[in-house]
Amino acid sequence: MPPDAGAGVPALLAEAAALDAAHAATDLRARFLLPAGLVYLDGNSLGALPAAVPPAVADAVARQWGQDLVSSWNTHGWWDAPGRVGDAVGRLVGAAPGQVVAGDSTSVRLHQALHGAVRLRPDADVLVTDPGSFPTDLYVTDGVAEQTGLEVVHATPPEVPAVLDRLAAAGRRAAVVSLSQVDYRTGELWDLPALTRAAHAHGALALWDLCHSAGAVPVGLDEHGVDLAVGCGYKYLNGGPGAPAWVYVAARHLPHVHNVLPGWHSHARPFAMAAGHAPAPGPERLRVGTPPMLSLLALEAALTAFDGVDVEDVRVRSLSLTAFLRRCLEALVPGVAFASPAQDDRRGSQVAVRHPEAYGVVRALAARGVVGDFREPDIVRLGVAAPYLTHGDMAVAAQHLAEALAADEHRDARWTERATVT
Repeated sequence: MPPDAGAGVPALLAEAAALDAAHAATDLRARFLLPAGLVYLDGNSLGALPAAVPPAVADAVARQWGQDLVSSWNTHGWWDAPGRVGDAVGRLVGAAPGQVVAGDSTSVRLHQALHGAVRLRPDADVLVTDPGSFPTDLYVTDGVAEQTGLEVVHATPPEVPAVLDRLAAAGRRAAVVSLSQVDYRTGELWDLPALTRAAHAHGALALWDLCHSAGAVPVGLDEHGVDLAVGCGYKYLNGGPGAPAWVYVAARHLPHVHNVLPGWHSHARPFAMAAGHAPAPGPERLRVGTPPMLSLLALEAALTAFDGVDVEDVRVRSLSLTAFLRRCLEALVPGVAFASPAQDDRRGSQVAVRHPEAYGVVRALAARGVVGDFREPDIVRLGVAAPYLTHGDMAVAAQHLAEALAADEHRDARWTERATVT
């Protein structure tokens, strides 16, 4: 513990202890392997290592691959893993079994979902997306528009209803409204139910990127009538670096959705080795080729960290942690400027702070054992993965930030030179 950054630290630590006691039932730190003395606030970039993963991967390598070899496709259920893991993800995002399949990357899954949406709306001429989306989403959307001849229309989430009205008035129709539930920079949580309804009111499909919400925020894909969704496995789902992504297609669309990347694993009878492609029923029709089994089994083991846990309870803990982190920062950091909303219903599971020298701030914090990350142009992003963080961690992180800024540590030449990965 560093020296007190101000007179308010003891009181904040006492409050943290009381809050941690009140939320003890949702403290899942014992299910994760975290370095001692580290406050890890980058789980919205790469989740911490669940304790179940190392033995699962060791077994997959030494026994399943090493001893049972190719028979493991049958005896250890390798072939069924994409659907099995997909259903485990589905539980966390409010999707009934048989609508989610895991594998490939988010970019591939978004490409498939957008092409699928275009084919489901053949009379449409527009794709609507948020210009503030993660760059991959924008690149993929532009690529799909070029491939299909549609036009991309940009609209921030609050602008979407009015933009759809204007398009309709001009005799135009959107095939899909593609948005992220949480802004990756600021952590702002958008109104998924209302925006899905707005898309449907104009005959468009609703496609959601859940990379920054799955495992942290209740989604309710089925409940809210979402058409398609994609997400990664390595952030709040803790599946490890490069963990497989996943795609959701609502059951009502599954018989009709087209896979723009048909591979032999998406065939109805893959081992018939037929010359023509016949799509499999269910979400398996969105499979492509052979999945990366070690990564997929690591993700499957990681998801057991949520066994017996309701994502609504994760959200309650998350809101308490992020609200307390804001209070600590307000108490300890003079003039702190937040990029993330103060209102609970508008905040995902992160607290973003603006600072003109944000990159140096993030590096200085990491040197103190508080790991967050930087996003252009001026965001110190503090991701709060509720299952393995405590209110005490929030107080310590704020204390370190106050001290680092007071000592101008963020201007140290060691911390201002940009690394390849920022």
